[in-house]
Amino acid sequence: MGCQVILAPRAIRDLEAIVRYISANDPQAGLRFGSALVQKVEAIGTFPESGRIVPELGDKTIREVFHGSYRIVYRVRDAEQIVEIVRFWHAAQGEPRI
Repeated sequence: MGCQVILAPRAIRDLEAIVRYISANDPQAGLRFGSALVQKVEAIGTFPESGRIVPELGDKTIREVFHGSYRIVYRVRDAEQIVEIVRFWHAAQGEPRI
C-alpha cells in the first residue's frame, strides 16, 4: 500500500527545531540529520503499517518509527491513503504529546 505522506504543522515545527538545535554546533550535521529524518518519513508511505502502535496511546491508527533517539509519530488515514506525520519527538522527552 503506497500512501501520500504529509507533515502536520506541528511536525514541521519539530523538524525545524531539531535541525536548528543540531546546527548550532555543526550546521552540516544539522542538515544531514534533518535530511535523514525526511528520508525515513518518505519510506513510511510505502509500508505505513510497519511502525509500531504508540504504546502510550493504544490507537492502531497512531504509529511510530524510530530514527536514533527520535520517535517519528504518525497517523495512518487508510480511507484517504494518507500518512500524516504528527510529531518528531525525542525519546528523552517521555510520552509524545499529540
